[in-house]
Amino acid sequence: MKNSLVRNLGLAFIAVSLVSFSSCKSHKDVIKPTDEMKEVVTPCGDEEFHSDAKFFRGSGIGNSQDQATAKSKANLDAARNLAASINRTLKSVTDRYTNERQIGENSEFEQKFEDMTRDVVNQEMNNVSTVCAKTYQDPKDKKYKVYMALEVAKDELLNNIKDKISKDQKLQLDYDKQKFENIFNEEMEKLSNERK
Repeated sequence: MKNSLVRNLGLAFIAVSLVSFSSCKSHKDVIKPTDEMKEVVTPCGDEEFHSDAKFFRGSGIGNSQDQATAKSKANLDAARNLAASINRTLKSVTDRYTNERQIGENSEFEQKFEDMTRDVVNQEMNNVSTVCAKTYQDPKDKKYKVYMALEVAKDELLNNIKDKISKDQKLQLDYDKQKFENIFNEEMEKLSNERK
């Protein structure tokens, strides 16, 4: 009986080891599309509502037992993604602009400019438009799932940046409106081409 128990424990250990070892394989070998698998299309998703040359966009998803909470979560997620997209683009524009211009105190100008654009982005996040919102309820657990896409017009953001600069004498001295707009439009075009 003791030999039988030891042998069974040994076999169990080998079986667990084999299962553990096989689960360490690359996911490429494990996940393969089959006839039973279906592609999931996300409503209000980035595939359809992505940033382009005219608009910054962000999408989000929210889940909750409460419909209003699910909507709030989706809105927050979409706003976070939208703000991240705007901030990345403005950082690229600011970096390129300060590198291409010969400005006396580059680092001071860049810091002041970044602070100013951050203020504009925060202000713009209060003026976003909802371009897509879809609500679903799971029949099993009755949870709500809300999908949402938000947008901000590029021109509106650019105009607010220009307004802020016109109110700051130090920034205005080193600001070349046409150069900034050209770089801004190039970065928006790059953002648009990321999805093609």
